[in-house]
Amino acid sequence: MRGPEPRPLFLVRASYRRRRLRDAARLAPAAAALLWTLPLIWPRGETRISVVLVYLFVVWGLSVAVAALMARALLRADAAEPGPRDAPDEREPPE
Repeated sequence: MRGPEPRPLFLVRASYRRRRLRDAARLAPAAAALLWTLPLIWPRGETRISVVLVYLFVVWGLSVAVAALMARALLRADAAEPGPRDAPDEREPPE
């Protein structure tokens, strides 16, 4: 009688990439917040307000673009992943 089969040492490449993409999506808001706070540590008298506003607008635009790209990639990855989502809900309806 044999015991349970050993788990594979490495994850499947698609599953690994999907998990890393989800990790990046979780980290993106924190990275955007950090980039938004950087002007607070810039020298006060030497930096013009217009430069700060352009910087904040560019960071905001890049944050939106990165979020859109990540959302599209996550949707594609989830659509390609077969799983229990596709199965009908097996729970009993509440009475």
